[in-house]
Amino acid sequence: MKIALGCDHGGLEHKNAIAEHLKERGFDIKDFGIYEQKSVDYPEIAEKVANSIASGETELGILVCGTGIGMSLAANKVKGIRAAACSEHFSAKYTRLHNNSNILCLGGRVIGVGTAIELVDLFVDTEFEGGRHQRRVDMITTIENK
Repeated sequence: MKIALGCDHGGLEHKNAIAEHLKERGFDIKDFGIYEQKSVDYPEIAEKVANSIASGETELGILVCGTGIGMSLAANKVKGIRAAACSEHFSAKYTRLHNNSNILCLGGRVIGVGTAIELVDLFVDTEFEGGRHQRRVDMITTIENK
């Protein structure tokens, strides 16, 4: 599986640790930056990661900013993206299981690196359940297409 990663200045340490962890697990990583600690505009990074998934270049994405909220707001503007800001285990699992989310957004100022890696593992290891949940995901797509 190919996973897109991106962060702003609030998430660089987390993104780098996540990238290393996912590489160790055998995932193919496409890193959209940032690569050094400097202030950037998070919507630009979110858009790059989201477009990578929407185009099929990558399958899932992980975005990290200060809270995860800004990245999720920006990424969700790209058609076909279902980005969820999560800071605990249940949501990270169920956003994949029930919502078929394709981007996990994390807060570098909200959770520690260890928790972030645990949430990433839950997210990438969980498959969409389908069934009654597919109807609901289809309803989201209908709203998106209006």
